Amino acid sequence: MDEYKNINIAVAVAGIDEEYQQNIIGGINKFAKENKINVSYFAAYGGLLGSRTFDIGEYGIYKLIDWTKFDGAILLNNTIGDLTVRGKVTDAVKKAGIPTVVFDCSDFPEFINIAIDNNAAMREIVRHVIVEHGAKVVNYISGPLANPEALARYNAFLEVMAENGLKAEEDRIYFGEFRGQDGKRAIDTFYESGQTMPDAIVCANDAMALTAVSTLEKLGYRVPEDVIVTGFDCTYNARNFSPALTTVKRPLFTAGYKAGRVILDILEGEEPDIGTLEAFPVFSESCGCSTAADGDFKEFKKHAYLRTENINMSISLVNRLTAALAECKTPAEQFEAIEDFAHEFGCEKFSLCLAEDWQDQIDAPVDPEASYPAYMTAPLIWDKGEKRSIGYFPSRRMFPEIAEKGGNINYFLPLHFQDKTIGYYIMTNGDFPVSSLLCHTITMNISNAFENIRKLFHLNKTMDELNRLYVIDPLCNIYNRNGFLKIVSDKFNDCVAKQKKIMLSFIDMDGLKYINDNFGHNEGDFALQRLGSVINECGLNDSVCARFGGDEFVMFSVGVTEDDGDALIRRFNTKLENMNSIINKPYRLSASVGNIIETVDGTKTLFNIIQQADDKMYEIKKQRKMARTADGTVSLAVK
Repeated sequence: MDEYKNINIAVAVAGIDEEYQQNIIGGINKFAKENKINVSYFAAYGGLLGSRTFDIGEYGIYKLIDWTKFDGAILLNNTIGDLTVRGKVTDAVKKAGIPTVVFDCSDFPEFINIAIDNNAAMREIVRHVIVEHGAKVVNYISGPLANPEALARYNAFLEVMAENGLKAEEDRIYFGEFRGQDGKRAIDTFYESGQTMPDAIVCANDAMALTAVSTLEKLGYRVPEDVIVTGFDCTYNARNFSPALTTVKRPLFTAGYKAGRVILDILEGEEPDIGTLEAFPVFSESCGCSTAADGDFKEFKKHAYLRTENINMSISLVNRLTAALAECKTPAEQFEAIEDFAHEFGCEKFSLCLAEDWQDQIDAPVDPEASYPAYMTAPLIWDKGEKRSIGYFPSRRMFPEIAEKGGNINYFLPLHFQDKTIGYYIMTNGDFPVSSLLCHTITMNISNAFENIRKLFHLNKTMDELNRLYVIDPLCNIYNRNGFLKIVSDKFNDCVAKQKKIMLSFIDMDGLKYINDNFGHNEGDFALQRLGSVINECGLNDSVCARFGGDEFVMFSVGVTEDDGDALIRRFNTKLENMNSIINKPYRLSASVGNIIETVDGTKTLFNIIQQADDKMYEIKKQRKMARTADGTVSLAVK
């Protein structure tokens, strides 16, 4: 990146908690640390939950990447199940024109392809099942054929079946997404079809093979006695399962290490060593080949215990963090809660980055093509126990702070609710995202917690607005009857207790019917608004003005003298005449006013005094009624 002195590589990947990705990432990271190269993983968990809306939010992390700010790119395209998203990532990297490495994909001549010979190893596995174990009916569980690796393995299966005169029946082939649950779905599909159980089931990877075996056993089938099952990848779980899987071992760690080596060679002007890596079959118990137990059993027990301990600790972390976030009422409380748990993520630095508009309206439409907003905020940066924050930084920079040294491993993970972007967080120099099976769960819980706060924020805003509408007249923007009584009741009771003098003015607009009938109700509303503004301007500092209903207004003032009543009438007259001059309408604003000034001592209620002022106003209105002119004009009358 142009801000850094060091070499920086960006990696686009999905599902980093799976063993295939972990092995390649392990190789990349080893090379990066040895050569002080900064690596940034932009990781999504798309395709896991069966929700297109959720996937849009997950894959949004790839839109954050400004590839031009990196020296090289590594694409684990075969882990990104969405072809459209994969294509957009590929196009963006092409446009950047930086050295780019892909794995087992020869579709892009401008990229360097680190290939592992999938075809030959898969051919050996299928041939072994047919020739050595006499399988005649063979089912196949495939990955998505848009994935080059899946396509190579599928073609190898078809080729060997044809070579041995066997037919690959369409209803005995299941196309999945390389996810573990696909193995169960495939077996369920085969079983529910009513077809006879095959002699063997060849799977395109270990994850699907393992769930296929466990599903078969639940249905009462034994592996390999009743059905042979094979996998591909030689994962830790496959090696240590019972029965141990017949599978294919691939040099994934070596492939990742080599990816870093290739990019560095190109940047240094060297000719990279690009060659196909070899994979080889491992025949084991799931096809009926007995093998001596490999590895140290004590080491296996230790590894199994540590793995279980890691899961238990992650579960505890998830539960405690979820409980802490549930108690938060404000974003600041959430930041503090996350800070309290940051040290348990096992990283040197945790940076929480939120979109500057993350609290905007929750019903705002989402543009699936939109990227992150121009600016982000980093309200929490936890750095080796120290806490700080950054108000705003441009999203094109991606990092809220620029690293000063090389050899940093950064994991960018998206925060979103459904398809709405909230932000992302960055874990630096810690392997929690790849070592914990619950990192994605924690990420979703943090996202959901922020969404809950956002909804609470807008709920409170809505409640405030409803409360305002409950007490404010929307036409004149002064108190309505409810608001007046709510505010003035306490003031009135205080005046009774202290026997203060009050002034209650009841104001009724003259000629509103004339205006409505001759100029329309919109004009009548305009006249009411202008009269309301005049009344509001005439009050004392602590006066409460309100539209009491229709064309009636009230004003309540505390601590007045008899002179204040006269002063009010003078101000009212002056401002009303000024308003008539300003609006210059074919009618004149006018009103009748009843004024009551007295010391309240508890013998009268607020309603008694309002009624008293209302009666006084109507006396005036009657006296002036005969003075009304043909154009609706009446002079201000007070008493």
